[in-house]
Amino acid sequence: MNNKKYTVTAALPYANGPLHLGHVAGVYLPADIFVRFLRMKGEDVAFVCASDEHGAAITLRAKKEGTSPQAIVDKYHTINKKAFEDFQIGFDIYSRTSNAIHHQTASDYFKKLNDKGSFIKKTTEQYYDPEFNQFLADRYITGTCPKCQNEGAYGDQCEKCGSALSPTELINPVSTLSGKTPVLKETSHWFLPMDQHETWLREWIQNGTLNGEQQHDPKTWRNQVVGQCMSWIDGGLQPRAMTRDLDWGVKVPVEGADGKVLYVWLDAPIGYISATKEWAETAGKNWEDYWTGDAELIHFIGKDNIVFHAIIFPILLKEHGDYVLPTNVPAYEFLNLEGDKFSTSRNWAVWLHEFIANHPDKIDELKYVLTSIAPESKDAEFTWKEFKDRVNNELADILGNFMNRAVVLTHKYYDGIVPPLSEYGKKEYAGYIEAIAEIPGNIERNIRAYKLRQAQADVMDLARLGNKFFAETEPWKLFKTEPEKVKDILNITLQIAANISILLRPFLPKKAEKIGQILNFNTNNALTWDQAGGIALLQSGHQINKSEILVQKIDDSLVEDEVARLEASKSARAEQNGPPQKDTVNFDDFVKMDIRVGEILEAEKVPKADKLLKLTVDTGIDKRTVVSGIAEHYQPEDVIGKKVSILMNLAPRKIRGVESHGMILMAEDGEGKLCFVSPEKPFNAGGEIR
Repeated sequence: MNNKKYTVTAALPYANGPLHLGHVAGVYLPADIFVRFLRMKGEDVAFVCASDEHGAAITLRAKKEGTSPQAIVDKYHTINKKAFEDFQIGFDIYSRTSNAIHHQTASDYFKKLNDKGSFIKKTTEQYYDPEFNQFLADRYITGTCPKCQNEGAYGDQCEKCGSALSPTELINPVSTLSGKTPVLKETSHWFLPMDQHETWLREWIQNGTLNGEQQHDPKTWRNQVVGQCMSWIDGGLQPRAMTRDLDWGVKVPVEGADGKVLYVWLDAPIGYISATKEWAETAGKNWEDYWTGDAELIHFIGKDNIVFHAIIFPILLKEHGDYVLPTNVPAYEFLNLEGDKFSTSRNWAVWLHEFIANHPDKIDELKYVLTSIAPESKDAEFTWKEFKDRVNNELADILGNFMNRAVVLTHKYYDGIVPPLSEYGKKEYAGYIEAIAEIPGNIERNIRAYKLRQAQADVMDLARLGNKFFAETEPWKLFKTEPEKVKDILNITLQIAANISILLRPFLPKKAEKIGQILNFNTNNALTWDQAGGIALLQSGHQINKSEILVQKIDDSLVEDEVARLEASKSARAEQNGPPQKDTVNFDDFVKMDIRVGEILEAEKVPKADKLLKLTVDTGIDKRTVVSGIAEHYQPEDVIGKKVSILMNLAPRKIRGVESHGMILMAEDGEGKLCFVSPEKPFNAGGEIR
């Protein structure tokens, strides 16, 4: 008897917004497919996930919406939990990191590591916003990435190039609270000395060995996972703070830690453990069996979470000493939408809960398309036209057509009773029978190698095989002259259909069940994966049901409606004329700003900075240099002579080596387009704006 346990985790989604198709394609759907396969193989699996309800992203959303963090997490946990259920993502548990069991688990975990000396306490200078009287967590700081020059990088990571950062590495850091440059102020935190773990991490990631023992097969790890991890290690790991100055999260459970909570990337992964505990209590299981011994731990994540799951969390697990390390971290690249990135701020997204509400009968169709284009090794793109084409040309024309022909002909010639397969037929069609036997093994190898896109294509190859068999044998032409051959042909085609109903189950459970119902076979999902590949799944004399439409074709109007919906939502965002109003300021603060009309005299691009122009501006009282991030919207020659609004008394700061004395005020619409704030009538430079 196999006593091995599997723990499969899907990245904890932040409970600060709904799920879109990019999230689904890159984490939750592939994890679900993998787990369904393991269960069909008879494996003992704990499939866990939870809402990540702590961290700066939650508090930022709460501030933006003028509500409390608790109200935010309650709202989006409910939306996302229902969306997962409706989309048939079969978690054993979908928990919350705000639950008491999680707070206790995370608190105990920190205390154990702290007692072991796994952390070092250091006093360092961290960014502080004097206007809001608080230290700034990583996500409260944005600036220019020092590695790729992306101007929208966060204090912990650049989402454009994937580099992990610390706030002090950012060029021109800005507080997301006040919009001003933060100051450095001393604070104490508990740091994880990651630099002390480089040697074993390198060996474990590259070769799969730990303390001389083989832990995992490195050949199954994706190149982007190994590459990103080794880039970090080769660049030299640095100590990373495991606590934050925040009032929302798991409180740091040691003396002298008032006003501090656990860092979200210590807190959230422990959510996998606490969720397993919570599930085990109700399922009558021992949760430790799934985290110790020869248990296999597999993390399905997006590429922006690689280092947290393949470096930081493994360090924490090893330091604890009681838990297994991940067997694999199959990370997915990003999914784009209709030629652009998914964007919550611009409302450029297909939200999962809205798709389900609008198309409740197209759940498996969406699963099929998302797996077909899954961004396993590079970014991919979802378009509504491709959605329609794949559903119509593949699911309907290949799978649906095969099923319909097999069932209709059986009813036409044999009243829906499975005919026998003769010994002659077994020899005559031995090549097809061998191909049927080989396909399940191909699918299994690809699933175990986390090549789920190819595995689903292999299932469709079985339907293609059935269509090819029909095309070559043409039983409708043989029925009158060689009826015994027709019996052989239809028996084999029905066996192909029965095999599809088994092998399709991890990918399209509803379609697999419907095929089983049509065949009057396997409706209770009793057959295991290992029974696939045979040609005796349906016995001679078995009665099948009448044919039903397996896949409804999609009309062009659906594509037109959905594209129009996208454009309308983006336009509605644009019509808001920018983001919501910022917090109220006092009149005394406003009058401190010296804003005047200036005239741009000279302009040139800043070297190695795609977005920056160096401007010489006549302000009426002097001629000064201002660096402005408008190069993507204006060429240097287009701005010379423009009358603009300039903030005069902004403290000077160096931007890409050029000292900037002021800020050009720009208007930005909902699509991110910029234009100058200029006087409507001729106005001399130096005119004061009040």
